[in-house]
Amino acid sequence: MFKKINKIYNIVKYFKNKTRNIINNLNIKVYISGRIISKRIMKNNIFFNIQDIESNIQILAIKNYLNKKYIKRINNSNIGDIVYINGMLFKTKTNELTIKCIYFKILVKIYKHLPDKYYKLKKKEKKFRKRYLDLIINNKTKNKFLLRTKIIYIIRKYLNNNDYLEVETPMLHTIPGGAISKPFKTYHNKLNIKMYLRIAPELYLKKLIIAGFTKIFELNRNFRNEGVSRIHNPEFSMIEIYKAYSNYKNIMNLTKNIIIYIKNNIFKKKKYFNLNNKKIFLNEKFRIIPIKKAIYKYSKYFNNIKELNNKKIIKKVAKKLNINTKIKISKIIEKIFKLTTEKKLIQPTFITKYPIDISPLSLNNKKNKKVADRFELFIGGIEIANGFSELNNYKEQKKRFKQQKLINKNYKYDKEYIEALKYGLPPTAGVGIGIDRLIMIFTKSSSIKDIILFPILKKKINFKKL
Repeated sequence: MFKKINKIYNIVKYFKNKTRNIINNLNIKVYISGRIISKRIMKNNIFFNIQDIESNIQILAIKNYLNKKYIKRINNSNIGDIVYINGMLFKTKTNELTIKCIYFKILVKIYKHLPDKYYKLKKKEKKFRKRYLDLIINNKTKNKFLLRTKIIYIIRKYLNNNDYLEVETPMLHTIPGGAISKPFKTYHNKLNIKMYLRIAPELYLKKLIIAGFTKIFELNRNFRNEGVSRIHNPEFSMIEIYKAYSNYKNIMNLTKNIIIYIKNNIFKKKKYFNLNNKKIFLNEKFRIIPIKKAIYKYSKYFNNIKELNNKKIIKKVAKKLNINTKIKISKIIEKIFKLTTEKKLIQPTFITKYPIDISPLSLNNKKNKKVADRFELFIGGIEIANGFSELNNYKEQKKRFKQQKLINKNYKYDKEYIEALKYGLPPTAGVGIGIDRLIMIFTKSSSIKDIILFPILKKKINFKKL
């Protein structure tokens, strides 16, 4: 039945829970390659373990049983060498799944010793710069990135199952459109034009909705030439999702459903996720709180919620928090929220009713035109998603772009997008979800660097010091 099995993970998966008698009577021959991670000699027997990215398995070489040239090869092998083995699968008296070696070959010798797996890589910077070593010796790191892959697969699966079409839009833009952030600049020699690495795919995706697509998403990299911190990396993964004939409440529900779907499919038995010693419960109940109510509840700077409509009181609070009081009141409110409230939103919370003048691409609320039909999702004190009903009136959108231009002289708006809006954007809602930050929650990672394989680092590499 089992003639050839050539992957360590499959061997462990299929036979780990089988009884010793069943495995030892099946005569299962396996052919595997991997890296030696441990080696020990016990009189007539040589035990060593080899691993691939997903699993590891014990190998037994019996000196009296194995060809002398293979014993010589095994003796000449070191921890870290990449080898090829074939042999018979069995379970030892201690019930450990093992391969009795019949053939052994060193495929690649290593020229530097691996760090001691028990002491791991102590310096975080060394872990990030030499991620390949971190993945070889540290199972926790390896498991985080395997989880990352599964989470991204599950997100795509959910959207595909709900008839969303995955699309691709340019990463090189002639105008840094979408979000209001500082872009990375580059230059196209042949076309003789300045270009920018994309801040967000938003405007291109909405052009596709205008074109007739109704449910689309793009999961890809964005680039923002800004600070590096615990939750910021200049290059990051984000998914943007757009649905025609919907509003921000529909897309808010979709965002929640995606997160619940990940939890139910990958972490079925997990009751909560622990981040920075705080328990996060990802159940069906996500709170919805207007931004002013959240500030009043968590900041303790206001005696009642009505004070958040009083410019003098707001500016007094701003001075206490060293916020520039010459900027717009809506911008001050946003900064007060970030400084006093954001980090306290540990359980999943949708913040709504953002001021319209800090939401230039959002549709006005019908009952209160000063407020946007917009939400941001916070989990573990981190912003995870930003979504809204899309503004589809080209005149109003042009007016708002020009207002942004007055605030920031370097701001450039996409005139092609205004032109596209003239052809009619159906009632649409969209959301951008930070994949890296979401994975931080699911993998209990306190820093974004922990879940990006090769994060941007401040200092240049110095191999002598490492």
